[in-house]
Amino acid sequence: MPSPEEALHHARTAYEEHVRTCRQCHFDQSPCAVSKLLLRAYNNARRAQLRPDTAMR
Repeated sequence: MPSPEEALHHARTAYEEHVRTCRQCHFDQSPCAVSKLLLRAYNNARRAQLRPDTAMR
């Protein structure tokens, strides 16, 4: 299981790469469903890193 820092880094990298390469997100300036899902995963990883005591439960 990755550490909270690794999970945060992977989630952020996946989101940023998607936004750069997705036609709808990048060129149309409108977030697609995948980017919304990746952003939610990033936000969840960020929250888990801020509260490490709850990540273990």
